[in-house]
Amino acid sequence: MRVVLQRVSSSTVISNEFFNEIGKGYCLLVGVSNEDTEADAIKLAEKIAASRNFEDKDGKINLSIKDVGGEILSISQFTLYADTRKGNRPSFTRAAGREHADKLYKLFNETLQSYDLTVKTGFFGEMMNVNINNDGPITILYESEGGKVK
Repeated sequence: MRVVLQRVSSSTVISNEFFNEIGKGYCLLVGVSNEDTEADAIKLAEKIAASRNFEDKDGKINLSIKDVGGEILSISQFTLYADTRKGNRPSFTRAAGREHADKLYKLFNETLQSYDLTVKTGFFGEMMNVNINNDGPITILYESEGGKVK
């Protein structure tokens, strides 16, 4: 699994009549591959829930999202598994199929919520407009393979 974490001052997602938004927190772009397992989803959620990506009173990046009362906007994004090695059009053959991806995406979000975090989501399988007001900017890539965070 791959998750691009962006620390945000706010973020929104819109798809037709559907809308979600958060204030301070993380916008997570979540990609699932064919090889990913439930262990990958759980480990990445645990890692992100515990990660310290916010400044303390001394300006040192030392606080977690829970410490600052932040929220999460989680967006499923199969394009994180684009293969651009050949030609000019990306291939998405490593991206998980709809059923597998949806199952692990939901497990990932449920695991985050189990840490008493507010998690709002995008709209799985839909075209969306995502507005990300990156704070810092801080953008971090998290990956898991075989149930281990890389």
